[in-house]
Amino acid sequence: MIEKVENWEELSCENVFSNKYGRGIEKKVFRLPDGKECEFFLNSGNDSVFCLAMTKDKKVILVKQFRPGPAKILLGMPGGGVNSGEDIKIAIERELLEETGYKGKPKFVETVFPSAYAMYKKNFFIVNECEKITEPKSEDNGEVLELILLSLDEFRAHIKTGQMTDIGGAYLCLDQLGLL
Repeated sequence: MIEKVENWEELSCENVFSNKYGRGIEKKVFRLPDGKECEFFLNSGNDSVFCLAMTKDKKVILVKQFRPGPAKILLGMPGGGVNSGEDIKIAIERELLEETGYKGKPKFVETVFPSAYAMYKKNFFIVNECEKITEPKSEDNGEVLELILLSLDEFRAHIKTGQMTDIGGAYLCLDQLGLL
């Protein structure tokens, strides 16, 4: 029995697949503390940003879209990928405006790991006092969005259904606001 957890030694890293959106799969081989070698296939790509965005009258701004993984339509917080060299605060302002047409005051909440098999991070923000200043911009990447506004009570109830992306991030943001 191993009595102490230790870091593993990375022996190799190979890009197995990457797409035009900056996501991919890397194969990494590690040597474990007991000397065994194990390979892992890890999700790679740029970091991402998401936000709990609220209008001045405390409506939560969400996007509804088809999600290929679960193969169903889900609600999610506005957000997306961070461009290479882009500051995460600029990225969330850009993503919120592109997806919803809203602009507000972002406040950083936390950075999390999406899973034990992901090499990128998700950054969560709260964006208060949002105002609609333009129409959402449709991107040519298969992203088709519908804007949804929910009251805080409706939002909390919806999170509990599990039919949403980034539920953990939503709870982190609500906790930061003292609204759980």
